[in-house]
Amino acid sequence: MSAPHTDEPAHADRPHADRAHVDRARAVTVDELIRAGWDDHSPGGLRFEGEAYSHHAFTAAAAARAALLADLLPRGAEPHVGLLLDNIPEYPMWLAACALAGATAVGINPTRRGAELARDIAHTDCALLVTERTHLPLLTGLGLGTGARAGTGPPGSPRAPRSLRTLVTDEPAWAELLRPYEGARPGEATLRKPEPGRRMLLTFTSGSTGAPKAVIVSQGRLAAAGQALVRQFAVRPSDVHYLCMPLFHGNAVIAGWAPALAGGASVALSRRFSASRFLPEVRAHGATYFTYVGRAVQYLLATPERPDDADNPLRLGFGTEAGPVDAARFTARFGVRLVEGYGSSEGGAAIQHAPGAPPGAVGRAAEGEDLAVVDPETGEERPRARTGPDGKLLNGNEAIGELVNRGGGRRRSLFEGYWKNEEAAAARTRGGWYWTGDLFYRDEEGWFHFAGRADDRIRVDGENLAAAVIENILARFPAAASAAVYAVPDPVSGDQVMATLALAEGAVFDPVAFTGFLAGQGDLSTKAAPRYVRVVRRMPVTATNKIQRAALRGEGFRCAEPVWWCPYEGETAPGTAYRPLTATDLAELAGRYRAHGREELLER
Repeated sequence: MSAPHTDEPAHADRPHADRAHVDRARAVTVDELIRAGWDDHSPGGLRFEGEAYSHHAFTAAAAARAALLADLLPRGAEPHVGLLLDNIPEYPMWLAACALAGATAVGINPTRRGAELARDIAHTDCALLVTERTHLPLLTGLGLGTGARAGTGPPGSPRAPRSLRTLVTDEPAWAELLRPYEGARPGEATLRKPEPGRRMLLTFTSGSTGAPKAVIVSQGRLAAAGQALVRQFAVRPSDVHYLCMPLFHGNAVIAGWAPALAGGASVALSRRFSASRFLPEVRAHGATYFTYVGRAVQYLLATPERPDDADNPLRLGFGTEAGPVDAARFTARFGVRLVEGYGSSEGGAAIQHAPGAPPGAVGRAAEGEDLAVVDPETGEERPRARTGPDGKLLNGNEAIGELVNRGGGRRRSLFEGYWKNEEAAAARTRGGWYWTGDLFYRDEEGWFHFAGRADDRIRVDGENLAAAVIENILARFPAAASAAVYAVPDPVSGDQVMATLALAEGAVFDPVAFTGFLAGQGDLSTKAAPRYVRVVRRMPVTATNKIQRAALRGEGFRCAEPVWWCPYEGETAPGTAYRPLTATDLAELAGRYRAHGREELLER
């Protein structure tokens, strides 16, 4: 990549930085947040390995790319720029360039392959693809017309490609192509006016529960999200946001990059998430804030403990899906408070952590939002949850429902739709409400508790169970690094509970110890003990560290790894006596499903 800009000396009085901070607070678009950095010469605005850029240098780099983009994109084409990059400086530079030019950045997942990757690029109408050499083999044979590389004929010339153009940012031709634009200033080159409603991002959902959808995020929504987090976490220009989650996902951009822009903080990039590099990079960059999603916290806890783990500059981690048990372990070990929030790239509903939250609660509705837990079939609000002295949920069958934003508060749902998927968008907003697809319950004090995806509901003997609740209990098992819980069909009716346990380093699965553990969990419903337990060394996850539940459900108990189970005969109820599931057992089970006309459910 071309990186002619370096840090200028810090100014003692920093008048420009102060003025920029005021401008950031008043910004209504990402374009304005980027422009605010032009006069901010404070050092280290963007950090990556041995590179560092001042806020001004970063803004200048973005302006150069915006000017190049304005020349490269054919007139009349959708100004969509695919970013097939690791977390390198080019990624936020192109995000910023798209903001300045009024274009749209499309996050492309480099873990996708073949037809799936081709579908993502084609579906989002990318006119330009920005990548690096390490990802070029992924494009071979996709039939996207990506043969043209940086420097292949001037824009508009007869030799310029008419199909998708590819810029490879670590090839010599890239530096030559960019050089004429390096004197550009913000606002000199735009494709469309950067205004609050202008489409800024297309970010794919994780795909953990189905084909990923491209979520539309406008400049105004991204700027407002950043400013809200600045207020919530008191982000300061002296903060350093460590972005180790992939930038093609909404978590890193919305919860990490946007508040850094809005607060004038610095950004430190990690090329890819690595549990072993986490603390060394945090210390090297002086990082004070990081975001996480999925199993990232569990991976960090699985690293060997060191006596100096708490010797780090972090003050806060913000994310989802750590779970109360592992969040407490993380704080005790690393001395860093984790704040669990609830939200999504769609922006349809948000729950914020608040002081005094009971164990396991996500928080309360964000200011101005009218959130409710309702029956997904009737829309009627669910009763408040009741718990016993031991924390056991007493009325989960009636209290658990789908979280919706009814839009009756001061702040309506911010959902802006899916690109070229009106059917999915209509399903999200049916009846004028935003349906999250997530299960929650609300306790008698008004706190919201996450209970899993709507697809994760398990119905055993007529009782509805929530996978997330059971997972939080299984996470306490000492031999388990992580746990996933999901439904498998019962041979007669309803479901049975199946769990996959990823073992901690060096641990073995002891069925007697596991049975004793279950017996000691006072908050575990009698219906919630797993009938089947699959034992793996590493949990299958998506590129954003979310468990691949659809794959686990699809394989069920007919999988390659060892499975332990409690047979249906006699007194062996779930959680009482586990033994290996054998080939003979599988044959007998198949006969049982066949006898009740449910064999086809095993193929779902």
